[in-house]
Amino acid sequence: MATPNLVNIATLTPKNAMGTLADTSRTTMIDVPAESAIKIESIYLANIDGSSAVDATVEISNDDGSNYYKIASTISIPANSTLALIDTPIYLDETDIIAVTAGAGGDLSYHVSYIEMID
Repeated sequence: MATPNLVNIATLTPKNAMGTLADTSRTTMIDVPAESAIKIESIYLANIDGSSAVDATVEISNDDGSNYYKIASTISIPANSTLALIDTPIYLDETDIIAVTAGAGGDLSYHVSYIEMID
């Protein structure tokens, strides 16, 4: 496995990852494939509960899930609201993981827009 050379990228593929968290377990949004890197352009978290706020935590692992580091911790998202989490891109390397955890099951949806880069 080798980190892609960002100067000599052969393939740029725009992608989206999305889902709804069924429970309060950490849920992988993106697991970067080997021989790839990604540039995350946007992360949206939507509270789909009509009456209660929901807490959300977003974490990144740079060691294939052994350790996670919070980029957003226990952020309260009001009922029927959407949070745009980042305003500048985040780059992830091969086998890095970005995950989300919700404070209540069935209340949080996510959408991640990103570009996969392969050299």
